[in-house]
Amino acid sequence: MSNDEIQIIGKKVKDMYGTYVGKVVGTISDIDGSIQAVGVDCGADGLRQIPFEQLVVQSDVVIFIPKWRLESQRLLREKGLTLRRLKALIDLVSENDDMKESAEMLHEKYKSKLTTLDETERQIKAQLDARTEELDEQIKSVKMLIFDGKMQYKSNEISESTFESVKTQTSDLIEHITHEQAEISKVQKRLDDLNIEVKSTEAPRHQIQEEAISYLDTQSESEVQTKLPEVPEHESVEPFRQPREQISQPIIAKQPVSATPNPNPSPNTNTKESDWLARMEAQ
Repeated sequence: MSNDEIQIIGKKVKDMYGTYVGKVVGTISDIDGSIQAVGVDCGADGLRQIPFEQLVVQSDVVIFIPKWRLESQRLLREKGLTLRRLKALIDLVSENDDMKESAEMLHEKYKSKLTTLDETERQIKAQLDARTEELDEQIKSVKMLIFDGKMQYKSNEISESTFESVKTQTSDLIEHITHEQAEISKVQKRLDDLNIEVKSTEAPRHQIQEEAISYLDTQSESEVQTKLPEVPEHESVEPFRQPREQISQPIIAKQPVSATPNPNPSPNTNTKESDWLARMEAQ
């Protein structure tokens, strides 16, 4: 028997809210000597074996941690770490586009981890809901005890001091129950907040995929832009219209020139002909 087993045996066990659970009467150890479970005498509820990981050994008492609290804290820790890594991955991709291929692989890995944690979360939420219903029933039972004690006091069945003792004991119990209910509410709220953070990581994933698609689209557009654009049909007529107008103007200017003889010769032409006739007659 190890020193841990010797120190734990015989100690009182209380829950983390101060309620008495029972007394340690023995332990169950593994082949390597480590404690696996602790046997607790719970009175009318009999012997109860509690996993050692749910116990915190102190000098004078052993604190019992509820299973829902232990599992919810583990879930919050793992899910929070996975989300922080996802956000860090998105930041790295935004700073360096060359890491998109590697980032996509890691992104799928972390998303798969979140899917696995979602199943664990559903189981824990079911435990929390069941525990909340149990605490609600306990509150009703305690209030019934207080009401019945007050009725006995009014009917002179019990003394005033006895009734005050009932109120003191039940008020402590109500305080413990209320404390546990408040902690359950905090865990549920924290889980809801993490689910909102998970949804916020969906958009960056689509953004990574859209950036990859837009990169391919941009590359194809650049290839198209290297080709010369074709001339539209309505512009093909314009370059030929202007030369036609320029050519028609000289043709119109030369139209008065004709190859036919002029019926009205000029005076210089008549003078030359008369001089020629005079020279012929003189000869």
